[in-house]
Amino acid sequence: MKLLLVEDDAAMAQALQLALERRGFEVAHVADGGEALHRLRHDPPDAALLDLTLPGMDGLLVLHKVQSEGITVPILVLTARGSVGDRVVGLNAGAEDYLAKPFDLDELEARIRVLLRRHAKKDTVLACGPLVMEMESGAFYLRGTPLEVTPREQAFLKALIARPGHAVAKEKLFRVVFPMESDIQFEAIEVVAYRLRKKLAGAEVSLITLRGLGYLLRDDTKPVA
Repeated sequence: MKLLLVEDDAAMAQALQLALERRGFEVAHVADGGEALHRLRHDPPDAALLDLTLPGMDGLLVLHKVQSEGITVPILVLTARGSVGDRVVGLNAGAEDYLAKPFDLDELEARIRVLLRRHAKKDTVLACGPLVMEMESGAFYLRGTPLEVTPREQAFLKALIARPGHAVAKEKLFRVVFPMESDIQFEAIEVVAYRLRKKLAGAEVSLITLRGLGYLLRDDTKPVA
């Protein structure tokens, strides 16, 4: 299990890395937020331990960028900022757990393992509100009931549910839905979208058209910011 430890205190980082490696984890260490974000983007670990007070890029900014870019690495914040307000801010910024310094190593290990188990379960499905896709089979379920879709509709939905709330370009969707089909008109993608929109009607998940950008799936159970 690969962990990324983001901590600018060299002595603490060395001690924590050694302790975690003795407990069976593979630990990589970086000391600033910019390098942490680079690792999370290009060499994602199974989980990250993130300090909030960092040189270069504050830990909260790292969390905001991770959330906005759809990076799925679970992050546990380790910080001296231990007030309830700080905890709420960290969790709202995208952290999945929060542990104030000083902490007990047994508790830290337990929280890491819970985080990893929870994330492993998440990785078996993709979801947007009541719409769920099993990653292994590619089957879609709406409110727990199998959703009947054609192969083209399945390809369309699969591209969107990979990043709910983020637009996927019409051109990219066309290539995914109609691969190697040069005789198909570009407007055919709109027909697929229309049919899917009808199948999702009233189900608290919407297929949204963004003019000039493409399409996205929106979870209507979440309040609009």
